[in-house]
Amino acid sequence: MLDGASTKMGETTRRGSAANPLADRTILLVDDEPANIRHVREGLSEHGYRFREANDGTEALRSLREVRPDLIIMDVEMPRLGGVEVCRIIKANGGEGGFGFIPIILVTARQAAGKVEGLELGADDYLVKPFDMLELSARVKSMLRLKVLQDAVVEKNRELDHKNRELDRANKELAQKREELLALTRTDALTSLHNRRYFEERLTEEFARSTRYRSPLSLVMMDIDHFKRLNDTYGHPFGDEVLRMVARTVRGRLREVDFVARYGGEEIIALLPETGPKDAMGACERVREAIASIQLEHRGQDGTRRPVQVTASLGVASVPAKSIPTMEELLRAADTCLYEAKGAGRNCVRQYQGE
Repeated sequence: MLDGASTKMGETTRRGSAANPLADRTILLVDDEPANIRHVREGLSEHGYRFREANDGTEALRSLREVRPDLIIMDVEMPRLGGVEVCRIIKANGGEGGFGFIPIILVTARQAAGKVEGLELGADDYLVKPFDMLELSARVKSMLRLKVLQDAVVEKNRELDHKNRELDRANKELAQKREELLALTRTDALTSLHNRRYFEERLTEEFARSTRYRSPLSLVMMDIDHFKRLNDTYGHPFGDEVLRMVARTVRGRLREVDFVARYGGEEIIALLPETGPKDAMGACERVREAIASIQLEHRGQDGTRRPVQVTASLGVASVPAKSIPTMEELLRAADTCLYEAKGAGRNCVRQYQGE
């Protein structure tokens, strides 16, 4: 009985489809009286609609799970499950994950009974039996147009959601690429430490913050001892490996908040926020000892192996200090201490002693 159109009716459907843009839309007819279903079906058949049938509300819901009709024409009073109850269930599950939007025309033999309730529950239209078939046809077309528009809105929203997700994904990828590019512009390619330009940006920020809040800030300059001799003796590839090893060692002995950069050649520089002279000296000694304990070995072309000792000299200065009023003075003080460490025999730390 469900969806059982006759051959003649099928021919009428195909003839009507050419003239009616709403042809081939599916209408679910729900009534416990087969004669009423037949009457509505015959009255609308010339328009080319497809029909499914159900004899009560329970059967209607079962049919809904099999196919999503474009319109439901349903009697109010039926055994087991009436039209108002079915309407309540359908509209309560009208989200995209449920039945979606399905317009409902409720039909009753009683003049006003249940009309307000049906409309309040979400019925989209209401007809009283006996009704004029032309009026029903006009209301059906109106409801199907509403369904077409609603489906178009839903589809457009899906497209927009998809495009928004694609745009979000593209924006995230772009942001990641920008971060990667920014990291490359701030990173020294050989040691993977920050580069000098980015260090100078951070030094400006940290020095301004230290000046504003009178918070301690220490700057460390360190230089690998006799680096030119290492390069001349063992070659530049080995010198590069020494630089990489020292950079990893320095980074590993300082805190996450400390900022370490390659300042130029074999020179490494570090900013230690919230660090006064005493703690800065302790950090420098840890770094110096760690560098001196690095185990390096040079392998000659003839296969011979030779251990290589690496040490570093360090100079450190801290602010606030009356004798260091500017960022340039802080750099100069640390650099002076570095050369004092080299002059003292290297592999040692010298600290600025000004007030």
